Order: sequence, then C-alpha cells, then structure tokens
Amino acid sequence: MIRSYIAVITLLALTVSNVDAIDRQAVTTVKPLLVTALDQGEAHGVLVGQAAQYIAQTFKSVAPIEIDVKTVQALEEPGCKRLAVTTSQDGVVDFNREKRDTKPARNSFTYQLNYCRDGQTPQTKEASR
Repeated sequence: MIRSYIAVITLLALTVSNVDAIDRQAVTTVKPLLVTALDQGEAHGVLVGQAAQYIAQTFKSVAPIEIDVKTVQALEEPGCKRLAVTTSQDGVVDFNREKRDTKPARNSFTYQLNYCRDGQTPQTKEASR
C-alpha cells in the first residue's frame, strides 16, 4: 500500500514539473510552423530529418533543434502577417577562429519575415495598429 502512495506521489511530482513544457511538433521544414502561427498566433516545433542531421554535424550537437514562431504584427494583405522565428539548440559548439576551445552552450538565432497563407512573402507595409 505504501508503495502505491509513493508511486502516485512520484507520478504527480513528474507531471507537475512538466506543466510549463511546450508540446513541439516534429517538422522537416519551418513552413508548417509558419502556417500554424498565422492561425494561432504562435507555433512550436522540433526539427527532424536531413536538415537536423546537417545542423547537428555543423554545430557538433545532437540536442533537439527547437523552433518557435510567433506573430509580430498583421500586414495589410489578407492572410499575411509578420512572424518572428527563433531557432534554439543546447550543446552547440560556437566555432571561434581565434579560440578553438569554446565550450558547448545553448545558442539561439531569431529572424523575422512577412509570410502569407499561400506561401508568398509579401513586401507590403505593416498594418496600422
């Protein structure tokens, strides 16, 4: 009986510790995340496949490559928004030509783009707020 209580308490503790965990969609490109962010305001994914293998080799890390996309602002053209894309990975060896002893760390890269549901990247002005 005591083992059952311990098991339940342990299970609850593990569940509570993951409350802030983000469900990430496995993707081979960022495109499905861009579309989801257009619809829902944000999207979260993890890169898999050939692109992930290439990045793992380049940055010497097998840690998951996380991609977060958020809507920044609506654009004048219907179905189009400005999106911010952040790609992050733990254990990245940042190549430094002067010092080759860089320690692995979490690195992130953020960029923004205009994107439409049909896959186009419009050059329209941002909508007024």
